[in-house]
Amino acid sequence: MVNLRDYAQFSGLLIFGNIENLILASQGAVAHVNPYILGGLSLILVIIWFLIGTYGTKMAIKYADYIEIIGGVAIIILGLQSMLEAVYFF
Repeated sequence: MVNLRDYAQFSGLLIFGNIENLILASQGAVAHVNPYILGGLSLILVIIWFLIGTYGTKMAIKYADYIEIIGGVAIIILGLQSMLEAVYFF
């Protein structure tokens, strides 16, 4: 049985991970990538991250604070990169 309290420490990454998917989708739209390929690859990566998150949580729980900080920084960098590319595109 799944205990949601095990995943509570990673809730920030869950929220910001969804924002990251939006950022990557906007980068693909700005770059005029085929939306079907982008959607398919995004779906595959979401499934892979779901599996890693589901089975890797027990091993990574002691590093949750570090993982959340690193993930947050990566998401901020991707967001800034996406905004800069969008501004330069127009």
